[in-house]
Amino acid sequence: MRLNLNKIIITMQALKATLQKEGLRYTRQRQEIWNELRSSDEHRDAEEIFFTLRKRGLNISRATVYRTIDVLVKNNLLDKLDIGDGRARFEYNEKYFHHDHLVCTRCGKIFEFHNDNIEELQNEIAKQKNFKILHHNHQLFGICEDCQ
Repeated sequence: MRLNLNKIIITMQALKATLQKEGLRYTRQRQEIWNELRSSDEHRDAEEIFFTLRKRGLNISRATVYRTIDVLVKNNLLDKLDIGDGRARFEYNEKYFHHDHLVCTRCGKIFEFHNDNIEELQNEIAKQKNFKILHHNHQLFGICEDCQ
């Protein structure tokens, strides 16, 4: 239980530091956006996040949701996924759990996966080319079992 509390405190400090760095005030609305993104395993767009917060009774504007998400992506606290449908999806960037994505082009479902062999191969190729990987996003597009 203590570890989880420490993790919450660390992420709250990261949020506050990021907002301060970007010249934005720390507000309850921005904290709720952060909490919503961190508490979900779904890959949702800004509109879905906005409507979820509004349904919970939070008085928040679209501009605050979009601006806050942009700042969190810019500062690597969120990952932005482009799955080719014109709607960016977002997920909490858990620095200790890298994963990649399978995207169904029919229903839009996104499946997460991790494979050490793929990671090792990418690192090997980068090393051979004397290339320093800063970040990568591996997405495979296809048709899921339910849509086949």
